Amino acid sequence: MITEKIRVVIADDHVLVRDGLHMLLDMDEGIEIVAEASNGKDMVQMARQYSPDVVITDLMMPGMGGIEAIREMYLSGLRRIIALSFYESEPLIVEALEAGALGYIAKNAQRGEIIEAIKTVYDFYPYYSRSTSSRLIRLISNSKFNPYTRTAPVLFSEKEKEIIRLICQEKSSEEISQTLLISKRTVDGLRARILSKMNVKTMAGVAIYAIKNAIYFLDEKA
Repeated sequence: MITEKIRVVIADDHVLVRDGLHMLLDMDEGIEIVAEASNGKDMVQMARQYSPDVVITDLMMPGMGGIEAIREMYLSGLRRIIALSFYESEPLIVEALEAGALGYIAKNAQRGEIIEAIKTVYDFYPYYSRSTSSRLIRLISNSKFNPYTRTAPVLFSEKEKEIIRLICQEKSSEEISQTLLISKRTVDGLRARILSKMNVKTMAGVAIYAIKNAIYFLDEKA
């Protein structure tokens, strides 16, 4: 449970992006922006100076870019880093996760999702943007990024595993209900329980967790 403000450093080479993030995050009483940076070198310096709880960084910045800065901060012990990127930068997102980021969000994410990402990563759980594409899920699943090796295995019932596999096949609650011959209300309850057990917030999180933990395999068909 958060008892003090989450101290955040934000980094982006566009002042309008930084100002927008600052304005959005200032509206949450549980978050405090302690510093801003316009490049990777300054971000690393700010992280050392202020010891923030969470860093949010763009990946494409002049000089030392976001990837190199993430790697340097990770090696120095900072583990709660969120990559900020555009949709078309999918390979960069994977590279950022492999460098040490624990989550990522799109630059045009809504305020609620940005705050959700910060609070999720603050609790040392990975966060995957709600706009994650099937291609990016596949790229992440095939990457070296695997935050689940340090967590205890979670047990799922056979029914939960069936639903997890159908979620990975992008089935809606209604479609899962029809496939398994159970009510949509039951499906919704089981989906909520699955997300809670996995400690994920999005359907992309379910898919990546399932693939990384051998519950679902990418060549499975609906």
